[in-house]
Formats: sequence, structure tokens, C-alpha cells
Amino acid sequence: MAYVISDACVSCGACEAQCPVGCISQGDTQYEIDPDTCISCGSCAGACPTGAISEE
Repeated sequence: MAYVISDACVSCGACEAQCPVGCISQGDTQYEIDPDTCISCGSCAGACPTGAISEE
């Protein structure tokens, strides 16, 4: 299952740099994860300082 980013995202960009497949990008108000590209590795969740990323 893909990871998702909640409204707790502060758009710091820490998650984007950790994604090995490049599925995280800046959206209109916060970062977003492309569920079709996400390999559910969890690297982004470990990098998030606010805990805004979790498995769907």
C-alpha cells in the first residue's frame, strides 16, 4: 500500500530527498505522493519531522 501525506505537512521537503523512486513532489499546498509510483519503502516516513506521512 502506498504512503500518504496528511495535512500536518509543513512542506519542508525532507521526504522528497529520501524517496528512491522520485514519487514525491510539491503540490499546491503541501507535498504529495504519487500512489502509482510509490513502492511503500517507508523512507519518506522516517524522514518526516512532523510525522505527516503514513501508510494508506
